[in-house]
Amino acid sequence: MAKQQQDSSWFGRANRLWVILAAIAVAVIILAAFMSRRREIPVRAAKVERQTITATIQTNGKIEPLNNFEAHAPAATTVKRVLVRQGEHVRAGQLLLQLDDAGALAQAAKAQAQIRAAQADLSAVRNGGTRAEVLTTTSELTSARVERDAAQRNLQAMRALQQRGAASAGEVADAENRLKTAQAQAAMLQQKLNSRYSQPEIARVQAQAEEARAAYAAAQDLLQHSNIRAPRPGLVYSLPVRQGMFVNPGDLLVEVADLSKVQLRTFVDEPDIGKLAAGQPVRVTWDALPGRTWDGEVTQPPTTVVTRGTRNVGELTCTVKNPDEKLLPNINVNVIITTASHQDVLTVPREALHESDGKRFVFQVENGELKQRLVETAISTLTRVEIAQGVPQGAVVAVNAVNGTPLKPGMPVRVIKE
Repeated sequence: MAKQQQDSSWFGRANRLWVILAAIAVAVIILAAFMSRRREIPVRAAKVERQTITATIQTNGKIEPLNNFEAHAPAATTVKRVLVRQGEHVRAGQLLLQLDDAGALAQAAKAQAQIRAAQADLSAVRNGGTRAEVLTTTSELTSARVERDAAQRNLQAMRALQQRGAASAGEVADAENRLKTAQAQAAMLQQKLNSRYSQPEIARVQAQAEEARAAYAAAQDLLQHSNIRAPRPGLVYSLPVRQGMFVNPGDLLVEVADLSKVQLRTFVDEPDIGKLAAGQPVRVTWDALPGRTWDGEVTQPPTTVVTRGTRNVGELTCTVKNPDEKLLPNINVNVIITTASHQDVLTVPREALHESDGKRFVFQVENGELKQRLVETAISTLTRVEIAQGVPQGAVVAVNAVNGTPLKPGMPVRVIKE
């Protein structure tokens, strides 16, 4: 009996020992699992998804009119009449305003008189003098020729008498001198009739004629610009003058343009210039009209880089549709240029993309570990990047660690958000 109780006690102690050992083993396993769980880095992740991705450049710019017409005062004068109002649509050829042209008329009359005088001088130069001078010279030449002929006959007679001994050598010499004098006088008058003026004198008269014609043309141009007409249909968007106002040469009088289509001048930072091309879509917004947008396109990409403040930028121009003419010249607007748009392509969050030694990669989550995958990228936005090659659709990629731990290949992770 005592032996049976002793055996029973021994078996009891053995069973309790096994229970304790089993409990310890279970605790070790639970602790190991718990410790293993704690080594996993909690990360935020996202799936590789197909989307339409659109790359844009955001900047600002200024609106300018297309085919703008500006009229400026041609001279110091007063505004005689203003025939239009600012904001009025005008047709081609319509008279917009008139300037006082009394001074221009006086200048035209004076220039015309100078032209007539110059023409008279030119006629005199071509004909050897005025009509009276020509008639006088012709008469003097006729008389000189008569005297020359008489002196010639007298010399012949004296020589004949000298041969007969009826005339002395002195009388013959006097006859010869008389002939020479008459010949010289006739030759001089003939030269005066044929070419009275020297080349410098002729050049001076011709210059005076040209100057008179130029003065008359300038006066005519001044008269023409005293009546300001619209060269084409458009809107009078600037009219800084009023009737009776005095204006100085070059002062702006009126500006007219068709504002149904306007020009946008904007600047883009140097790193983005290579993305620009003619025909790219442009969207414009204006803070003064929230909620409104205007569409256009790039017409001239940058051709050079300039420095504006601390930025190196390229200047480009765009054409923007403005059917209701709400976009006004010289206003500042916000600009979005679409440089590329790809539909149904694989994308990942921009934060999921890493780069090292010129290579781009993502960390794909596989079986609770990070696997580094080299990728090829295409266009990007501020938040997404197009993946051309490297990871399949639906793959889970780590974005960042919740606790800020740098991501590394082989790191055990636990995704807390996809």
